[in-house]
Amino acid sequence: MTGAADTPPESGHRPARSRLIVLAGPTAVGKGTVAAEVRRTHPEVWVSVSATTRRPRPGEENGVHYWFVSDDEFDAMVARGDLLEWAVVHKSARYGTPRGPVDLALASGHPAMLEIDLQGARQVRGTMPEALFVFLKPPSWDELVRRLVGRGTESEAERERRLETAREELAAESEFDVTIVNHEVHAAAEELVALMVGPGSTRSD
Repeated sequence: MTGAADTPPESGHRPARSRLIVLAGPTAVGKGTVAAEVRRTHPEVWVSVSATTRRPRPGEENGVHYWFVSDDEFDAMVARGDLLEWAVVHKSARYGTPRGPVDLALASGHPAMLEIDLQGARQVRGTMPEALFVFLKPPSWDELVRRLVGRGTESEAERERRLETAREELAAESEFDVTIVNHEVHAAAEELVALMVGPGSTRSD
């Protein structure tokens, strides 16, 4: 899998503090939205694109939001060792992080971020303990439920599975180095970037 989303940004000057951030949190907390805001406002930060076997939601683009692959393609990636981490999420689809683009981004010295689920974060901690692990938390349980129901992309049965998973994921907050409460997307994105490159950083070509 190749594409613009896989390629670290070219820059004449590397950030003063380049590091790997692993962002995780419960379902519907807004991880993907916050990651998209980081990508939009801070091109100096490389954001990983996960592979998944689930079907695209309306508006999602292959190679931008996820790499949408078949079960057979995912099996082949696992067999080749192409994934840094992978897991079955919400007792249904599989998600994983392609290893090659992450290695390339880190080798080139760019700040990098993985936006993954709790299981994946635990796997990455075993292989990359030097990363900073950030837990994205909702303002409240009621707000998390409102966001999940409000997006209207899952059936009632799927929502119940996701809420069950979310309860377990929220209990894992203490496993992380830093917690960011997602009150507002742009503010959460800026907090994340500050952890990697410092506040007020801009790209310089």
